[in-house]
Amino acid sequence: MSARGMLGLVGTAVGGVIGWGDPGPTADPAALRGLFADLGMSAGPGEDDMAAAVRGFQARVGLDPDGVAGPRTVHLLARYAKEARELRRFEHAAA
Repeated sequence: MSARGMLGLVGTAVGGVIGWGDPGPTADPAALRGLFADLGMSAGPGEDDMAAAVRGFQARVGLDPDGVAGPRTVHLLARYAKEARELRRFEHAAA
């Protein structure tokens, strides 16, 4: 199995364990880029760019900055991205 496939499998498994109603986010690069975009962060098109973005996020949230989008990283990335989307909706409604 490819690294991408393994990361997707891990992300989906984590979603089930923590009780997301839908399958939850995966470590698929497209899904991760979307989550980073929700946070106002950029993850470039290459694998090295993605690893750098993941390392930066991990360092900011107190995880070991290994550049691997494992279950804990994906969970926190999804959580903070959801909070950022909710904050934008709130700010938009208040305007």
